[in-house]
Amino acid sequence: MTLQTRIHAARRPPVVLIAGGAGFIGSHLCDALLQRGNMVICLDNLSTGTIDNVRPLLNHPNFRFVEHDVRDPVEIDDDIDSIYSLACPASPRHYQTDPVGTMKTCVLGTINMLELARRKGARVLQASTSEVYGDPEIHPQPESYLGNVNPIGPRACYDEGKRAAETLMFDYHRMYRTEIKVARIFNTYGPRMLENDGRVVSNFIVQALRGEPITIYGAGTQTRSFCFVDDLVRGLQLLMESPASVTGPCNLGNPHEVTIEAIAREVLTYTESASSLRFEALPKDDPKRRKPMIETAAQTLGWRPRVELKDGLQATIAYFALRIAGDAPTLVPDIAPRRTGRAARSQLRIADPAR
Repeated sequence: MTLQTRIHAARRPPVVLIAGGAGFIGSHLCDALLQRGNMVICLDNLSTGTIDNVRPLLNHPNFRFVEHDVRDPVEIDDDIDSIYSLACPASPRHYQTDPVGTMKTCVLGTINMLELARRKGARVLQASTSEVYGDPEIHPQPESYLGNVNPIGPRACYDEGKRAAETLMFDYHRMYRTEIKVARIFNTYGPRMLENDGRVVSNFIVQALRGEPITIYGAGTQTRSFCFVDDLVRGLQLLMESPASVTGPCNLGNPHEVTIEAIAREVLTYTESASSLRFEALPKDDPKRRKPMIETAAQTLGWRPRVELKDGLQATIAYFALRIAGDAPTLVPDIAPRRTGRAARSQLRIADPAR
C-alpha cells in the first residue's frame, strides 16, 4: 500500500521525507521543518525511535507518519523534493545488538533512499558520522582525513556501514547525477535522547538523577566534542539547502573538546547529585580523541554551533528529570521485531493518533 497525501501540486509546500524521523535527531528535524511550513513525511520502523517523539505532530495537517523499515523498498505516490536519510541505530549498545541488521540498514537503507530520490528527482542528505574516522591518528579531524577504522571489530558494522553509505552516495552522484549531501555528525546531545542508549551524556545524567554511580569507561581522559541538537538540526538544514555543487562530506559538530571525566563532573554539578564516579574497562576500538574541524561548514554554510555546553546540559538534564519523575518512562527495546518480505513492504501506514 502506498502513502497518498493528496496535495495540490500547484500550491503545495516543499515535501520533505525524513527516514528515521521518530528518532532523537529526526524528530527535532521534523519540528523545525514543520515550523518552516514544509510538508513532512516521517518514515521510521520504531526500532530505536519512538512514536512519543512525534506524537504532538500526528494531527498536524502537514505531517504524515509512515511505519516502515528502510531496508525494504519504499514507494510513495506524492512528489518529494528532498530526503533526509537518518535511519540507523546510532549508539553502540543498539547497533551492536544486531550488527548484520545495522550493516543492512546502512547499505540497503541508503540504496533505497537513493533509488527513491532518483525516481522523484529529489535531493538526498545522508546522515553520516564522525565514526568514519575511527580512532583517529589526526587531530582534530578534517573531512580530508581517510580514517583509522578496524574493519573487523565490534564497531565495524556501524563505522564501515556508514563509510559504505558515503560511497553509495557519491557513486549515485557520479553515475546518475543524483543531488547529494553528506553530513558527518559528531557527538550530539539534547532532549529526546533515550535513557537506555548507552551514550555518554544520557548515561551520566540518568545515573546522576537516580543517585547511581557514574560509569566512566577507561581513565576518563578520552575526549569528545558535544553539539546540542538544535545546532545540529540547523546545520543539516543549511547543508540540504546549499547549492547543488556543495556535496560534502561536511563535518557538523562542536569543536569545543572536553574529557569524559570533565563531562561527568559537570553533570554532577548541575544535577547536585552525590553520585560517585566508577571507572570500568574501555571498550574495544573506542576512540581516544574526537574533535571536528568545522571550517567547511563555517565557510560554505555560514554555520557554527551557538549553544554553550553548560546551557545544553542544563536543558537536557531538565528533560530527563521530567522523564524520570514520570510514572512509567518509555524505554525503547534493544531491537524492535523485524518484519520481512512482502508483508513488510505492504505495511506502510499512517500512524493512528490514538496509538
